[in-house]
Amino acid sequence: MVVLAALSSVSFLLMMLEIPYPGFVFLNIDFSDVPAIIAAVVFGPAAGIIVEGLKNILHYLIKSSATGVPVGELANFISGVLYILPIAFIYKKIATAKGVAAGLALGTLSMTVIMSILNYYVIFPAYTLFMNFPAMPAAELARTITAGIIPFNIVKGILVAAVFLMLYGRLKTWLSKQRALRNAA
Repeated sequence: MVVLAALSSVSFLLMMLEIPYPGFVFLNIDFSDVPAIIAAVVFGPAAGIIVEGLKNILHYLIKSSATGVPVGELANFISGVLYILPIAFIYKKIATAKGVAAGLALGTLSMTVIMSILNYYVIFPAYTLFMNFPAMPAAELARTITAGIIPFNIVKGILVAAVFLMLYGRLKTWLSKQRALRNAA
């Protein structure tokens, strides 16, 4: 529990270091999924989900939301879970750098596809509802998702993957030891 709390805190701090995505003021790239990936790889998928959840709860409590409702935090939580789950499941079967790379690729793909659908049907409509904006016409919403959401998720997935792969080389021995301890218990 202590390690998950520490990883959640680091994740929250990394979430505060946002890099604006060009052309879309509501999209920011951050590396807060990296500690969640570590948690998911070492302790299993539930641990990664806990880190994602705590990070977003802290973010909402400290930074709040323009909508008054944690729509952005919910979207971040869902996208983070979609990203880390394939990594955790593949790494459980293939605990090698190739397994990690395959998980990161599948995580990027699942995050991109499912978040595009959720943005079209749930997240954008929720933002417009809570911000009291007029509903975006379907064609314009589709263009926004195609020009903004899809490339954003691909870029974010690749950047987070690159950072994690750099850390993985240094953490590989520690991750193996932690995994062995977990399996022995």
